[in-house]
Amino acid sequence: MATTASTTTPSSMSTSTRVGYARVSTREQNPDAQHDALTADGCTKVFTDHASGTLAHRPALDEALGYLRAGDTLVVTKLDRLGRSVKNLKDTAEQLDAAGVGLRAISQGINTTTPGGRLFFHMLAAIAEFEHDLVVERTREGLAAARARGRRGGGVVKMTATKAAQARLMYDAGGHTVAQIAATFGVSRATIYRHLAP
Repeated sequence: MATTASTTTPSSMSTSTRVGYARVSTREQNPDAQHDALTADGCTKVFTDHASGTLAHRPALDEALGYLRAGDTLVVTKLDRLGRSVKNLKDTAEQLDAAGVGLRAISQGINTTTPGGRLFFHMLAAIAEFEHDLVVERTREGLAAARARGRRGGGVVKMTATKAAQARLMYDAGGHTVAQIAATFGVSRATIYRHLAP
């Protein structure tokens, strides 16, 4: 995992500094497109992580968060560059807000320094809470159903195309283990792995 930071000379003075954050999943992927977009958006410094979005430790992001000051804005090309899951994204946004730092996602037109941007993250927080409650409820229901059938774990339950798609979304979003996803749908981990296979 590598961390790099680049600096450009700002074209004009501003009371708010835009700091960019880029992330690519592997060393083979090139972050230049993200760097170009961030620089074009007015970022005077760009921090880059070469790491999977599922990894908890991203040193360049930690460095960027330590560099930012109240009144600054953290800029990403897309929200999925910043958060590993809805909950993780919400937590990061709250951390930035507490520090007086804005968050901007270029391609999605999101800017928390505006009323519309703040409303978006209130909605994001509600979605994260709903997602958590839904997983807990489904896990309990799945375990109760398994116990009623005399089994400890998930049984041979058919995964419909809709359920398989939902399982894929939960897995790709991060924040849920395969065991949790299996419990949610009342199936075995092997079943989930089978449907996650390309």
